[in-house]
Amino acid sequence: MFIHESLPPTPVVHECDVCVIGGSCTGVFAAAAAARMGASVTIVEANGFFGGVATAGLVSIWHKLYDMSGQRRIIVGLTLEVIERLRARGDLYVGGKDEPRGHYVLNTEELKIELDRLAQEVGARVFLHARFVAPHTEEGRVTAAVFEDKTGRRAVRARYFIDASGDGDLVARAGLPTYKRPRMQPPTMCALVQGVEELARRNPAFTLNKALFNPERAEALKPGFLWRRMPPRAHDATMIAGTRVFGADCSDADQLTAAEIEGRRQVRRMVDLLREAGAGSESVALLGMSSVIGIRETRHVRALHSLTQEELLSGTRFPDAVANGTYPVDIHQADSPGIIFRHLDGTEVFARPDAPNQVRRWRDPMPVEPGFYQIPYRSLVPQGSVNVLVAGRAMDADEGAFGAVRVMVNCNQTGQAAGVAAALASGDGRPVAEVPPAALRDALRKQGVEVV
Repeated sequence: MFIHESLPPTPVVHECDVCVIGGSCTGVFAAAAAARMGASVTIVEANGFFGGVATAGLVSIWHKLYDMSGQRRIIVGLTLEVIERLRARGDLYVGGKDEPRGHYVLNTEELKIELDRLAQEVGARVFLHARFVAPHTEEGRVTAAVFEDKTGRRAVRARYFIDASGDGDLVARAGLPTYKRPRMQPPTMCALVQGVEELARRNPAFTLNKALFNPERAEALKPGFLWRRMPPRAHDATMIAGTRVFGADCSDADQLTAAEIEGRRQVRRMVDLLREAGAGSESVALLGMSSVIGIRETRHVRALHSLTQEELLSGTRFPDAVANGTYPVDIHQADSPGIIFRHLDGTEVFARPDAPNQVRRWRDPMPVEPGFYQIPYRSLVPQGSVNVLVAGRAMDADEGAFGAVRVMVNCNQTGQAAGVAAALASGDGRPVAEVPPAALRDALRKQGVEVV
């Protein structure tokens, strides 16, 4: 059954050079990078704030910025700029043994405000609480993005578009090729819980794994993988990422709804298990949950190049490289407990809470191990696209490579690169596939990016 609507004409409320769909850190960085190239920019974001999985999802870690030696900083640009902004306020700390090999733990509420400031500083036209609906196309080009917000159905016209939705919504609805893997990494609902550190102090034998995944308890969570961090300045609040919703395709509205509800059910079960864990449990309280479930994987664009695990872990250098990284291949099993880590030094770890870690090699040692890997611009260019780029986790990569490049410090870089590329293409009026790699890399270098 269908309802046939007679819609009035959609008003165009803004025109610009570059329109970004999605206001994650990736999307905001794309807009900021394009604006700093002189382009007029717009951001359309479904939430009432920026930051994506970092803020809405409570995922507070940005991984290290250095190569494997810890001597060379390979990730800079807008990622480092925002880190320094938060550091200056005391709303960030370095985790790990030392900074070169450490990661960054962010106050994600403060991150929301810094991203607001960045968007305002570059003069972006911002639409919040605005859900992208459909592209308008003319002669093979996307010419406008239709969205709905509290005002109603509206549109932005632009010369170039960047899909930073995470799910490839613009690319898919524009008819450009996309794909989904048969088994996708499961999403996680994160939570902020009071009293966890008190439990650990009072009970030397306490571990989260034992409390939450004990197979002897019928109420236990299904074995998975979890991690926790205390937010900056927090005295007894812990962010826990320990739930998993298996088999959910969160690019499907009904499956997303079910996953959100199941994730919240698991969070309550987690809190109940912690309260039953022993002395100190009277202080355990649920302080907050992510406003959206943390989605690891849905739709991917079919791009001019699909990045492979072999290229990634062998440290292949690309003439059109726009991002560098060291985060390992990290594959959360789609239908079974545990997680696989594959590292640049050839080691592999299979970790699960109910058994000792299995450490092995996925390849023999190399005479010189790669210090980092790269992401090429071609993996952000949809096949057949004239004026649309993708940034973030919808990029084209096989299962292994995607397990590494999907983390925020890598996605952030693809946003900055897509923004610069869109601005260059807009300036010349050329298709996105014809942006000269040398010009793109030179422009990124001028924005403070480490170009190797």
